[in-house]
Amino acid sequence: MKISIGSDHAGFDVKRDLIEYLKSKGYAILDCGTDSNESVDYPEFAHKVGFTITKLEANKGIVICGSGIGVSISANKLKGIRCALCTSENHAVMSRKHNDSNVLALGARMTDFEMIKKITEIWLSTEFEGGRHQRRIEKIEV
Repeated sequence: MKISIGSDHAGFDVKRDLIEYLKSKGYAILDCGTDSNESVDYPEFAHKVGFTITKLEANKGIVICGSGIGVSISANKLKGIRCALCTSENHAVMSRKHNDSNVLALGARMTDFEMIKKITEIWLSTEFEGGRHQRRIEKIEV
């Protein structure tokens, strides 16, 4: 599985550490930036990740900013992206089972790294249930 990952300056350290963690688990990573703690605008990196999903360059994406809110809003502006801001293991499960989220948003300043690793592992390993949930997903884009 290839995972696209991007962050703004607030999420840079978590992105760097999460990339190393995911590589150690055997995932292929596409790093969409940023490359430092220098101030940048989060929508650029959320959009880069989202486009890798819509262009089928990656299977799933992860976006990180300070709260996770800005990147999730930005990613969800792209047609075909279902980005879920997850702050708990249950959010990760439900965002995949019921919403077939294809991008995970994380808040570097809101969630400790051990929980981020757990959320990410669960999100990556949980399958979409389909069925009635597929019908609902088809109603999201208007």
